[in-house]
Amino acid sequence: MELRDLLLTPFYLAIFYGIAYGVRGKVTNAFTRRYFIPALTVKFIGAIALGVVYQFYYGGGDTFNYTKHSTTIYNAFGDSPAAAIKMIFADGTFDPLTSRYTSTMAWYKAPTEYFVVRVAAIAALLSFNTYSVIALVFAGLSFSGMWAMYLTFIRAYPLLYKRLAVAVFFLPSVFFWGSGVMKDSLCIGALGWVFYGFYHAAVLKRNVLFSSVVGLLGAYTLITVKIYILLSFMPPALLWVVIENNRRIKSAALRMLLKPFFLLLGVGAGYLGATNLTADDDRYAVDKIGERTKINQEYLYGLTKDQGSAYNIGSFDGSIGSLVTVAPQAIAVSLFRPFLFEARNPVMVLSALEATMFIYLTLMMFYRTGVLRSFRQIASTPIVTFCFLFAIVFAIGVGTNSGNFGTLVRYKIPLMPFYLSALYIMQFQANSAKKLGRFASTEKRASMVARAA
Repeated sequence: MELRDLLLTPFYLAIFYGIAYGVRGKVTNAFTRRYFIPALTVKFIGAIALGVVYQFYYGGGDTFNYTKHSTTIYNAFGDSPAAAIKMIFADGTFDPLTSRYTSTMAWYKAPTEYFVVRVAAIAALLSFNTYSVIALVFAGLSFSGMWAMYLTFIRAYPLLYKRLAVAVFFLPSVFFWGSGVMKDSLCIGALGWVFYGFYHAAVLKRNVLFSSVVGLLGAYTLITVKIYILLSFMPPALLWVVIENNRRIKSAALRMLLKPFFLLLGVGAGYLGATNLTADDDRYAVDKIGERTKINQEYLYGLTKDQGSAYNIGSFDGSIGSLVTVAPQAIAVSLFRPFLFEARNPVMVLSALEATMFIYLTLMMFYRTGVLRSFRQIASTPIVTFCFLFAIVFAIGVGTNSGNFGTLVRYKIPLMPFYLSALYIMQFQANSAKKLGRFASTEKRASMVARAA
């Protein structure tokens, strides 16, 4: 960060807030309006804080590597606008016009990283290459998708607008790691648009064209940057559609008869979608997931085992069978760790506090509702089924891949809003059922008194 960050950031903040106040009336109602600006503000705070932490605590990192690459494109624009535009839309191939610039860019041929560089370069051209303003642009893009995620949840459960706002916007890890110049910011925003598009187009079947377009744009971003997020999303989402369609069958007998068929159809569609998405990418080929996971986990574990932030989920040889064996530990470590006594730095303390909250809410849900009734409740509420399945599938993936809490806290942020939202929805349903039960009991007693009189 430099002097121009201090000079230009307030000016751009005024512009961004002006846009936000102008848009707010179109995307909020009387209940959600109060959360729009605070939610955007914590995203802006997270974006600036991430840059400060990386500069003064870590002494560098990926966020500055992205802006270093975007600076090359920004400088090229001063020499040759045509070269800079070519670099923004380049696909990693050699071009005589841009070669003197791209030869210095380590990520020029890395599609996932270069996608982030493209976005950062466009933001740099609009902000005089000011890091903090670029970070605010990333925060704004991320916020747009997360607001879409929030609207999707409250479309299903409007009375939960307060708690769902907490789940989506105000988890510290989510607005810190999901706001700055990082892949994670673009991905969690894209995931929000995919969720919005899928729900409105495939489940509600309303505003199908707009929902499909924004959903596909979000899916394209995930495919380009972190395809495994979309791979975790697809099977539970398709199963959700199957369950919804099954519920719309009026005949109970026919519904029960077709349910196994629909379930198999959903699982099969998810598998085919995953294999087709990764057909040309060996990194995510379904038959190589176990092998790639083992390599990544051992590498990250080895980097941090002497720093106290590594974790071990058990013996893992890279096979799918072994992946299934360690899955329970992977789920536990992703959702409920690090424990407070495992925290070694301020970032881990925040993550440990969030994990402790997840433990408490999960235990209280099962304690108050009962284990069997809780599982029946999950199975009978399609959106909750989706949220839990997505969280579990994603938790297995990041839990087995990370190997240390430092990367895990960043990798797992896409699952956190969905898991916490599911817990809040179940809590709301349980409380509503108890109130109805008490009301029915009161009505019954009143009826008995009236008959006795």
